[in-house]
Amino acid sequence: MPTHSLSIKGEALIEMYKGIAQEGHDRIGDERVKHPFSYFNLRKMKTLAKKIFRENNVSTVLDYGSGAADWEKKGFDEETNLSAIEYFELEKVYLYEPGREIDERQKVDCVVCIDVLEHIFICDIPILIRDMLSYSSRLALLNIACYPAQALLPNGDNAHVTVRSPFWWKGVIDSICIEFPSVNIFLGCTLNRTSGKLFNIWKADCWQESDSFVVDL
Repeated sequence: MPTHSLSIKGEALIEMYKGIAQEGHDRIGDERVKHPFSYFNLRKMKTLAKKIFRENNVSTVLDYGSGAADWEKKGFDEETNLSAIEYFELEKVYLYEPGREIDERQKVDCVVCIDVLEHIFICDIPILIRDMLSYSSRLALLNIACYPAQALLPNGDNAHVTVRSPFWWKGVIDSICIEFPSVNIFLGCTLNRTSGKLFNIWKADCWQESDSFVVDL
């Protein structure tokens, strides 16, 4: 679990996701999903992620909120049939998925968190961001969905419990990343299934080194 305790609602959400991992979940206007979160979310941005990994000399990764992602399974890249760990030319990948009681958190070159933070109760978001950044020595690769999900929680709530604008997320992460000034941060926010907002990679050290007091988005 994160260094600081989650809220009561945050703990309740984890228990819900433990149940979902075993029993599946309902979808809006659709049949029940029996094998949830099986899609490897990083696949949709694999070309960009590979470029960013190379530019930051990433060899170790922590997949924070990994779901059912299998980094060693062949076919991550359909053209080459390479696994994700082969495609990204990584040495080691560690997983953190409390919904499946997997916790391999440790210091790595890069923390990857894809389509996770929108599932977090709003009061726990600073705790989770601070926790994930604490494990990165070089890079954080984040993608956040900014629209409601088709998936439903067991209590009927939408699975994307915190839907906010890209600039809201940028502001929250800006305020926390100053505690981790040497970590480069990539933030992508999807507005729907076909479009989104990408922010330029930044780190707080660059703000301190700038000749200006103004920090642009």
